[in-house]
Amino acid sequence: MTTPAAAPSFFTRLGLAFRVLGDATLAAKLVSPAAAAPAPKPAAQAPAPAAEPSALGLLALLQREGRLVDFLEEDVSGFSDADIGAAARVVHTGSRKVLRQYLKLEPALVGTEGDPVTVPAGFSAERIRLTGNVTGQPPFRGTLKHRGWFAAAVTLPVVSSALDARVIAPAEVEL
Repeated sequence: MTTPAAAPSFFTRLGLAFRVLGDATLAAKLVSPAAAAPAPKPAAQAPAPAAEPSALGLLALLQREGRLVDFLEEDVSGFSDADIGAAARVVHTGSRKVLRQYLKLEPALVGTEGDPVTVPAGFSAERIRLTGNVTGQPPFRGTLKHRGWFAAAVTLPVVSSALDARVIAPAEVEL
């Protein structure tokens, strides 16, 4: 917040009066400042906020079907590999069900991992990340280490504004 400037002194105001008397353009600006000032440019639109309810809704679905949050928040250091594997199977099955029901996932780059690939000029750096010794200009030749994933379609259920989307899973109390 800015603080208002102190009122100009008597002599400053007197000097301004003489400037207005001698300068018709300045007088016109002071009489109708809105007409003299150019219209301000509209402020740049802020980017739309991330779809928080949708993201939280997806997380809630992954929790409900696959217990993903429970699994990730659990300290598994005290469990045997067999117990962790059994839990991972439940998480995998439920989470995969959610992904297949609400997202159409496709490889970001079609091919088999381990196969040689050529990355052409003009490639999308969002879909293809180059790693290793990246020098020179495209086309680049390398080995496909991971196909990546691209969401070709998303059909998440609409989250009701009456619900608190931040509740990923309600606490359960057995009576």
